[in-house]
Amino acid sequence: MLFRSKKMNKDKFSIIIPVWREADTINCLIKNIIDQFNREKFEIIVVDGEKNGNTIDAIKIGSDNIKKITAEKNRAKQMNAGASVSNGDILIFLHADSILPEGALTQIKNILKSNSHIVAGAFDLKLDSNKIIFKIISKVSSLRSRLTRIPYGDQAIFVQKEYFNKLSGYKEIPIMEDIDLMRRIKKNNGKIHILSSSVITSPRRWEKEGILFYTFRNW
Repeated sequence: MLFRSKKMNKDKFSIIIPVWREADTINCLIKNIIDQFNREKFEIIVVDGEKNGNTIDAIKIGSDNIKKITAEKNRAKQMNAGASVSNGDILIFLHADSILPEGALTQIKNILKSNSHIVAGAFDLKLDSNKIIFKIISKVSSLRSRLTRIPYGDQAIFVQKEYFNKLSGYKEIPIMEDIDLMRRIKKNNGKIHILSSSVITSPRRWEKEGILFYTFRNW
């Protein structure tokens, strides 16, 4: 049975950013979000996996729209913690090394309003590098997610909060919590939509762990 959301004002977003030792980059990311989406209704929730909160302590931008919390180091636990304090109708889970495309919030809002069966989605992926191998990975990843309707977390997954709560959020597993959530959505006949705009993501994880190893592990 397809999920059909209740009539609600799908206008407020909660952008949840799980972080671990991102003190050097977090202010640039927050500034980009605020500058780009200043006409939209949103809040930013930064969830620090360090107990001492080094990353959230480094945030210099003052705003009532920014929440700063800590949680146990585990991306699923951090994202669930962020969702638990969120006030938005739509949750966006954004990795700290990713940048949302221009008009992202409007695109999400429009697609959810256009089809009540769509409960979640993501964007295409573009790795921030001119190297041919990363261009290939970007194209293949985007094609794979379109064919399977199972995007990875670095594609900025969005989901209606009502539906996210019905599924009890992310399973708090070490890796692939994003894939697990998308599979459970599909199993429950929820529709997942991949938007054609691209999230710009740093290739640093591929570079750190090795392109072949990181790609093979994902597969």
